[in-house]
Amino acid sequence: MGRIRLVIFDIAGTIIEDHGEVLSSFRSALEKNGISATDAELAEWKGASKQEVIRHFVEREHADNRQSKIDKTYSDFRSLLEDQYRQGVHPIAGVEETFTWLREHGILIATTTGFYRDVNELILEKTGWKKWLRASISSSDAKQGRPAPLMIFRAMEEAGVSAALEVINVGDTPLDLQAGSNAGVAGVVGVLTGLHQHARLRREPHTHIIGSVAELPALLQKDFQA
Repeated sequence: MGRIRLVIFDIAGTIIEDHGEVLSSFRSALEKNGISATDAELAEWKGASKQEVIRHFVEREHADNRQSKIDKTYSDFRSLLEDQYRQGVHPIAGVEETFTWLREHGILIATTTGFYRDVNELILEKTGWKKWLRASISSSDAKQGRPAPLMIFRAMEEAGVSAALEVINVGDTPLDLQAGSNAGVAGVVGVLTGLHQHARLRREPHTHIIGSVAELPALLQKDFQA
């Protein structure tokens, strides 16, 4: 296997702790606008473009005036979510040590996220992680969110890496694993620090499932000769 040049990380549940901010914001915004969705249904959409999630549930129930309902629900969701993240962002244990190891080994770092740009920037500002990243791609930067691989390809383009076999994609959701598989990258790595447990993630295409990103350097040394 060729040398790994780029590792792409999802954000919520992968490199920052997930305390249910996204699902609670979805739930409140949908309820406020008379849209029904169970927690189990919302969980399956974890990692998707947030606007695509709102659109799915609104269109499922409303035949008329759908766009105005989508716009209003999405606006409510954004306000709720941003309020939560302004209160604090908590990195997953070992993230900065992993970033340091990657940099010391000449491996580039990027992120992709189902968050829109404003929330992405808010999180990166609070964590101070912009200095580590060659690219940071939001759902608003691609025509399709996960499971489409377009955000991964955009991150590769911005990082100057053209070969998928030089890339590892890391995430905590089924959609992260689907996107990595669809991109054809060398490593499709699931982590168990988010909402989904091993039994759920192993049903998706993957190369590895590890406890957290803190275990990534050891994995790279063992299986990718980094």
